[in-house]
Amino acid sequence: MTALGFLYPGHSGEDDYPRIEQLLGSDVRVDLVHTDIGEDAHRVDALLEMGSPQRLAAGVSELRLAGADAVVWACTSGSFVHGWDGAHEQVRALAQAAGLPASSTSFAFVNAVKEIGVRRVSVGATYPDDVARLFADFLGTAGIEVADVVSSGIITAAEVGTWTEAEVLALARAADRPDAQAVLLPDTALHTVAHIPALEKELGKPVLTANQVTIWEGLRLADRRVNAPELGALFTREPVVQA
Repeated sequence: MTALGFLYPGHSGEDDYPRIEQLLGSDVRVDLVHTDIGEDAHRVDALLEMGSPQRLAAGVSELRLAGADAVVWACTSGSFVHGWDGAHEQVRALAQAAGLPASSTSFAFVNAVKEIGVRRVSVGATYPDDVARLFADFLGTAGIEVADVVSSGIITAAEVGTWTEAEVLALARAADRPDAQAVLLPDTALHTVAHIPALEKELGKPVLTANQVTIWEGLRLADRRVNAPELGALFTREPVVQA
């Protein structure tokens, strides 16, 4: 049994996690601990506080006692808003507090992009434009080219959590560009897991979504590979061998 631990801010798109657990099979357990979101706002100051060490540390002991093999901070904006170096420090502190391998959704996107072997992506973000641009900067620091960024200007995770499949598809279509090899939807408040096959069929290319890559990152940290076609190209392709 592989046990994956996730720190998830508040309550918005967490329904994706038990859904993914069902798709992964009986030998993978997904443990979710909700952290205190503080102010629900896609605003830089609020996001910095949401991902502060004390807020993350509060949920770590529960995951450790549950027997997690790895822990992931299941939040994109609450990690990349710290910048590349700050996000690394955030993960180092989390690993130290947990005594486990650790990562965050922002690094999950970087690793997932490399896994599927693409270099140029487009981004469909629910965030305001200034926050969305920080995610593009984060990807750029990792050597990933961003063809374009489309932002929806949504302030709260609570509102994002109400989005329907039609709205998710519309965002992905709006973000897609002919020269983008994959489309990224970076918000763990967004319900996407049930829609990944439809998204990839509609766009004809890999689509990486926040909760999908977060789970994949937990598996990567635990040195597990799971073939789950309903979770998209990320869960069906062979790993790329870097030259």
